[in-house]
Parts: sequence; structure tokens; C-alpha cells
Amino acid sequence: MPSELIAYSQDLSATAAEAARLVADDLRAAFRGGMDVEFKRDKHDPVTVHDRRAEEAISALLTKQFPGSSVVGEEDGAHEGSGEVTWYVDPIDGTANFARGLAFFCTSIGAVLDGRVVAGAVLDPMAGHLFTADLSGAWLNGDPLRSTGAREEAEAMLLTSYPAARDLAGGAESALVAYGDLVTAYGTLRRPGSAALSISHVAAGWADATVGTSISAWDVSAAQLIVQQAGGHYLPFGGSGWDQPHFAAYTADLAPAALTRFIGGLPQ
Repeated sequence: MPSELIAYSQDLSATAAEAARLVADDLRAAFRGGMDVEFKRDKHDPVTVHDRRAEEAISALLTKQFPGSSVVGEEDGAHEGSGEVTWYVDPIDGTANFARGLAFFCTSIGAVLDGRVVAGAVLDPMAGHLFTADLSGAWLNGDPLRSTGAREEAEAMLLTSYPAARDLAGGAESALVAYGDLVTAYGTLRRPGSAALSISHVAAGWADATVGTSISAWDVSAAQLIVQQAGGHYLPFGGSGWDQPHFAAYTADLAPAALTRFIGGLPQ
């Protein structure tokens, strides 16, 4: 891999981390402070003024540091620039948790170059965990990450938000059967509510696997590179390209039999 590309990815990752840190104090100050909540598609899809304000600040910094960048944000949509880099920004991944006082949410920022994710940062502002990755590796607060954990699913922890309301609407019985298989196969299953942070926990080895459906590119752009550069696995499915609507991620050690069954049972 050309050293110039690696260095460029490192610059992009450093900027993503700077942008995530930029809004962290405001998010911490707003957390559990009482806030108005609006809804987008339905009552399962909340948004707050803090999401919008954080995205605006992040986008301004990214385009200042890399003029001409395109930005695709959860709240403000796509803004096409003249440059070669596209940033995918989720100012608060886990807004429902943030709005209700559950400390499992993050800011996620990924950089895409020539159709490939080359850099990213995921910041958990409450825990102070900054996950970063570029084409040379992955780190947690500057220390190298290694995605290791349980070998067997019966001893492993799975993080998932499946089945969501949309999954149940598409066939409640089959969705619950698939969910039941995961519950049975894994020693522990939790539903924490942030795809980016769940994948990052797999990168750190704090969880062994995670699976999600009907996600958006900004949910997974940064975290998928983090887990892969940490030595773990990221499997997008249900479409084409890195931004497919479904994903599974797991550590370097796990034998993912139930995950494989799950993926095979979903419409592709």
C-alpha cells in the first residue's frame, strides 16, 4: 500500500477524531438535562436539537480542514463538494438512549475515498472512549486495539437491536424465530441501541459479536474500519458495497455458526 495513502488516511482519521471531540462537551452537558424530542419516520426514530447542532459543527470543521469535501449526515443529508473525500457523519448514534438518559451513544465519523472507507473515529463522550482507525491500524485512546474474545457462541456476548419494529412489520413470526435462535445460541445477548458503538465494542473485545439490520451508511462507516483494522470481521449484506443495509461483526476468535444462519435466513 502506498505510504502516501496511509499518511493521508492518518490525517483524515485525526480530523475525524478532532471533529468528534469538538462536540463532546456539549453532548455531555445536555445529557440528562431534559430536552425536547422530535421524531422523523416514526416514534422509533427520534431527533433532538443537539443532533442537528452537533452535525453542523462537525461538518464545518471537516470542510474547513479538507476543503471541497462532500458530507453525508444523518440529519442534514448529502452535500456534494468538489473534492475526493466523502465524510459520513452520525452526530449521535443512539439518539433514543441520549434523549432518555441511557449512557450508550456515540459520535461516528467516517471518511471514504474512491468508494473505500479509509479512516474513522467513534467517540463515546460519556465513557471517554475514542476509537480511531486508518489504513495503518486501530486504536482506543491511542493504544492499539485487538479484537479478541470467546471462541464459541455459547460463551460469547452478542449485541443487537434485532428485531426492530421494521423487522417485525416484515414478518413477525420469522423475525422472532431468528431472534430466538440468537438468544439460544449466545451465552449473553444485549440490546444496547447504537450500531457504531456496538461494533466498536467488538473491536475492543468487550463484546464478541454484533448484528444489525436496516442501518444507514453513517451508522457503520467508521466502526467497520475500526473492527477490521483491529483484526475482527465485518460482513455487510443485503445489497452491494460497504454501505449495505445489514451487517454482522465479530472478533477474530469467534466461530459464528448462529450468525451465519441468521445471515442466510434474511432476505438478501
